[in-house]
Amino acid sequence: MREGQARVLSEREFSRVVNMVKKKAHAKRNVALLYCSFGLGLRAKEMAALKIKHVLGIDGSILDEINLTGNMTKGSKQRHAYLTNPRVIAAIRDFIDDRQEREGILFNIEAPLFKSQKGSSFTPNSLQQLFHRMYQDAKLQGASSHSGRRSFATRLIERGVDIKAVSTLLGHASVSMTSKYIQDNPVRLKQICTELF
Repeated sequence: MREGQARVLSEREFSRVVNMVKKKAHAKRNVALLYCSFGLGLRAKEMAALKIKHVLGIDGSILDEINLTGNMTKGSKQRHAYLTNPRVIAAIRDFIDDRQEREGILFNIEAPLFKSQKGSSFTPNSLQQLFHRMYQDAKLQGASSHSGRRSFATRLIERGVDIKAVSTLLGHASVSMTSKYIQDNPVRLKQICTELF
């Protein structure tokens, strides 16, 4: 890990954070946030900008993609996040169902998807602080709101996804930026060298 970069979490560490979060207040919201970070590669700014209409169709079904408009992203570059992973969909559905139960059946689709304890939308900074607290509670040093995004990129590359596709999913202008996100796994590097001849 480069100094100053957010820590890439293993699947076991990710499970540890999720299991810890499930025992705390706002569990369903925070689990959904973790899945948006790790399963979609979203930045804190992008999660803070999400509204209900970005994930929920008029018929109440979860949409299959999120249209991140330029005003929601870093660098004002539009991109799509794909809601196709069953675990991500389940976490968002669970959160929305819980929220509908508490707030009533009539949703304001323009309302923020993720609301703070005070009931208002998160700022990117307040969301970064929430991620910091979640990782601190799980005793994961060096993890931040960017850990999910870096873990997302690293996992895709480890599974053989080409760097151009990963760059597109992250909304990077160049693959050189994406390459800085990816952390080489020492086990994987050893395996590569073992299979050389």
